[in-house]
Amino acid sequence: MNISKLIFSILCGTLIGCGSTKPSAMRTAVPTDAFLAALSPYCGQAFTGKITANEPAAPDDAFVGKTLTMHVRDCSAKQFKVPFHVGEDRSRTWELTAIGEQLQLKHAHRHANSELDELTDYGGITTKKSTANRAEFPVDAASKALFDRTGRQVSMRNIWALEITQDQQFVYALTRPGRVFRVAFDLRKPLEAPKL
Repeated sequence: MNISKLIFSILCGTLIGCGSTKPSAMRTAVPTDAFLAALSPYCGQAFTGKITANEPAAPDDAFVGKTLTMHVRDCSAKQFKVPFHVGEDRSRTWELTAIGEQLQLKHAHRHANSELDELTDYGGITTKKSTANRAEFPVDAASKALFDRTGRQVSMRNIWALEITQDQQFVYALTRPGRVFRVAFDLRKPLEAPKL
């Protein structure tokens, strides 16, 4: 092989591809797929969390002084359900659903008898600010209508966030003007999964 053919082969293989690289191989995972993939190794496991921000904290705050547990329970390619227990209260579940290239977060609230609470299925859909490790969910129109109907106008500017950090923490956060709430769960220390 002469030198010109060698140079052409190198260029063809590394820079141009010469038709050998399939389009699917060049596509990168969208943040939604990558975020769910980062969470999937924890399916079936439960973790304890601690409050890392709570401003302002109300005197009757339902979270303060309680054991906080998340359980990555139901996992599929497009949806994860993560119950969030606050002490003995098992009424809350985070539902993450892939919708095209976006991720939807809903908060499902049920009474002890499994009936849906009046305040349920609120949340939002990811923005362009979301990444493979952090998803932000500004309050959506349906949630604003629910908050208006139930007299919770303070929640009209909610932004929720979920994050999987490099030091193996799962973070749930809520922010709005005048309010910051954040819980971090240690993914390095799984618990015995709560019984259903």
